[in-house]
Amino acid sequence: MKFRRRHVAAMVAACLLAAISHRTRADEPIEIFDAHLHYNWEPNPFYQLDEVLALFKKHRVTGILATSRPNSGTHALVDAKADGLQVVPFIRPYRVRPDIQTWFKDPVIFDLVQEEFRRGYYRGIGEFHLTGEAADTEWVKKTVDFAVANNLYLHAHADETAVEILMRHNPGAQIIWAHTGFGLSSDRVAALLAKYPKLWGELSYRSGITEGVGKLTPEWRALFERYPDRFLLGSDTWVPERWASYGEIMAGYRAWLAQLPPKVAAQIAHGNAKALFGTAP
Repeated sequence: MKFRRRHVAAMVAACLLAAISHRTRADEPIEIFDAHLHYNWEPNPFYQLDEVLALFKKHRVTGILATSRPNSGTHALVDAKADGLQVVPFIRPYRVRPDIQTWFKDPVIFDLVQEEFRRGYYRGIGEFHLTGEAADTEWVKKTVDFAVANNLYLHAHADETAVEILMRHNPGAQIIWAHTGFGLSSDRVAALLAKYPKLWGELSYRSGITEGVGKLTPEWRALFERYPDRFLLGSDTWVPERWASYGEIMAGYRAWLAQLPPKVAAQIAHGNAKALFGTAP
């Protein structure tokens, strides 16, 4: 009898611990994969590497799409091999900031991309900037073809015209669309997602998602529920101010993610990135 009572007590205790553990996990903020991160070293990083890694842990960022200008910052993030953080490195086709204006017509940049690729760990190229017909050059096409040939993603800060040209260069292109057109109408975003199955929208700086006091707009709620597997989140830490407000950026995402069905919220917060890039080894 005593054994039975002890056994029952142990089972009750185990159930209570499981319930507490589940509650703790439920109370944790949803994990986020930051799919637009710059750790620029031009000439020095805003935060030291240990500070950056601590920031990710503090705000439950469990993965990053890592880029930098030049690529030294990305090398450092990869080499850190931080516990609990998946680092997905992309080649930035810039050495210094002025390259933003000329990379798409500069053969030296294409050489840079090929040289960086030899490191053996890159998953994509970008973020790069393109507007309109600037995308229609020999060196952009070579870059797109190189990406397709090596199963790399393209992270494109591009307007609608440039996205169409990138896809025309090679229908096999896989594009993460930085900022998802900024202020482009949700109808046009939906049309492009429907037209190009290998186009994903990254939502940093994207206007129109919320209104008033942070309430999801009906059109973006409908878009997220129609295409739950086609959106990613990002911080776009392109200037020190974005690093300084990193926690606020993540909190802003979580505020409107909480208004979506849990499964959709989880896909956008981290699931889609993990599906694209695989989970950390």
